[in-house]
Formats: sequence, C-alpha cells, structure tokens
Amino acid sequence: MAKDTEKKAGAKPATGENKPKASKGQRAEQRQQAAAQPKDAAPKSQSGKARLREHYQKSVIPALRKDFGYKNPMAVPKVEKVSLNIGLGEATGNSKLMDGAVNELAAIAGQKPVVTKAKKSIAAFKLREGMSIGCMVTLRGDRMYEFLDRLMNVALPRVRDFRGVSPKSFDGRGNYTLGLKDQLIFPEIDYNKVEKVKGMNVSITTTAKTDAEGLALLRHMGMPFRQ
Repeated sequence: MAKDTEKKAGAKPATGENKPKASKGQRAEQRQQAAAQPKDAAPKSQSGKARLREHYQKSVIPALRKDFGYKNPMAVPKVEKVSLNIGLGEATGNSKLMDGAVNELAAIAGQKPVVTKAKKSIAAFKLREGMSIGCMVTLRGDRMYEFLDRLMNVALPRVRDFRGVSPKSFDGRGNYTLGLKDQLIFPEIDYNKVEKVKGMNVSITTTAKTDAEGLALLRHMGMPFRQ
C-alpha cells in the first residue's frame, strides 16, 4: 500500500498525449467556437473593398444616372469581367517562352492563367493539335477592379509618348478591347528576368447595351481616352 501511495504521489501531471479524449459533443462545440472566430484576411481599405469599386459606387453610378437618366440603379452599366490574353506562336519551338509568359501574366493579374492549346493542326505553321500557343486569365470581383486601377493609373501612363487610348475599339455592344505591345509597362515585371517582349490583349466586358454607354462608363472610371 505504501508503494502504491508513493507512486500516486510522485505521478506526473497528465500531458497532452495522456489527457482523456473529448466527447463528440465537446468536439462539435470546439469546432463551432473555432468557426465563430474571425480569420486573418488580406489587408484591405477601411470599407473592405477595392478602391476602384468604391469610386464606381460613390461617383460613377450617380454620374451615369445623371447622363443617361436611369431610373433604376440596377440598370446602370458596370464592368462584368476583364480577360487578359497572350498569344505565343513561337512557343511551339521554345517551351521556355510559354513558362515565362505564364509567370508574367500571373504576376500582372494576381491569378494563375490557363494555357491555351491549338484546336487544329496547320502544317504551314508547323502547328499540331494540342500544342500550347498562349495563355489567358479572366478576372472578376475585387481582382478585376484592382487590375483596372493599376492599368489606368500606373501602367498606361508608362507607355512611351502616351496620348491616351483609342475610343473606337468598342465592339458595338459596349465591350472594349485594348492591345498592349509591351508587358514591361507593369511594375510587377522584373526587366532582368524577361527573355522576350510580349504583347497582350485586354478585353473589358461590360453590361452596357451601346458603345456610348460603355465609353461613358470607362471614362468615368478613369480610362484615359484620347481626345
């Protein structure tokens, strides 16, 4: 008996491994408490929205309602999505060009792009079906607004002898397409790591019904159109 009491008295406190397991009800309660705790989020503005989205809601919507007389706020046109596309026909003979284009487009858009492949085989261009010929990415939500903000206020002004973009590149239904000859205008691209200058197409899809409405929308959002 004395030995048993000594063993009990000298016993170490239970560690995490020796602690009794919680019951199902206790585990469920712990999961609910963990879910209720706020998770760490990426740094945002005070309102938690992209800067250009706030500008659209506070300034662009009232301006468009005044210009076109929209009675319903939901009828005001908005930017639906932005698509970036890089075509690389030379990548058929040099796969490193495709890897560089994918990494650069991911840095510019903040989202991993999709590699586009050839649908048909063309012998004259030494092209086979299924070969990688480009990459593209589609942006929506805050990433779309953040990209447009950087494009209009940072990237385009860095173009040499920039005098504004053409207001004639609409498709007749309020959608705008812009061609860029150099990816180095984006500050995210490291000049020392670029193997070749690559151009890209930027397609801005809006809910506008006419080119005039699309032009007014992008102009109020800050697109530097040529006078």
